[in-house]
Amino acid sequence: MKTNKRAILVVSFGTSYIDTMEKTITAIENEIQNVYKYDTIYRAFTSQIIINKLKKVNNIQIDTVKKAMDKIVQQGYDTVICQPTHIMHGIEYEKMIAMIKPYEKIIPNIKYGTPLLSSSEDYDKVVNAVMEENTQLNQKDVLLLIGHGTEHFADASYAALNYRFCANGYQNVLVGTVEGYPDMETIIKKLNTIDSNTIYIAPFMIVAGDHANHDICGDDENTWKMKLTSKGYTVHTILKGLGEYPYIRKIFIEHIQNVIES
Repeated sequence: MKTNKRAILVVSFGTSYIDTMEKTITAIENEIQNVYKYDTIYRAFTSQIIINKLKKVNNIQIDTVKKAMDKIVQQGYDTVICQPTHIMHGIEYEKMIAMIKPYEKIIPNIKYGTPLLSSSEDYDKVVNAVMEENTQLNQKDVLLLIGHGTEHFADASYAALNYRFCANGYQNVLVGTVEGYPDMETIIKKLNTIDSNTIYIAPFMIVAGDHANHDICGDDENTWKMKLTSKGYTVHTILKGLGEYPYIRKIFIEHIQNVIES
């Protein structure tokens, strides 16, 4: 049975933190459904570890990309838009593409949306989205955004975003990473050149999950929060994933629309 409706597969890395999942991933999916009312929205996670944990601990079943695509095939859709909630064209995005590619022989029309940071315009839009969400900052306060980081060459996206903040006049916004570059040592050297003692620290991740709660905003001595506190800074934590930012969700909607119009 063929249908005249599209399927939109929203692919996320995933999180085992239910509260932030609802505020971020679910919020993105709901907004997509609100805009594309006549399309069917499917969810998939790329992290098998998170899928297994949600099933074991919370009895929540989340589809892999393969399972979601199999369902779409069974329902007879001949047009599928695959929209990731990934930050960049990194390992998880490439994994998503690799898992969907075999279905191009089965489904006549598969289109791929792009991650958050894909075009030059995306960088400016993300800068604006972040600043719209953080109007509490005083002129001398530092906003420190911490991303995951990756061994993939797409890790350069973080430094590029940092540059874009500066180019847009936000000299006190810094972008660091947990596992990539700029690292903590690099950020601390930069902080030494800024005349400010107050830092607002927030995850630059779609969800405020494990890294946000433990590596960034946690109270253990090796977290970003405690390392900076030990150096005399007054540190405020913003435990909010990017998926909670209305203008970030809007960018993903725009990426879907770009695919539809292409």
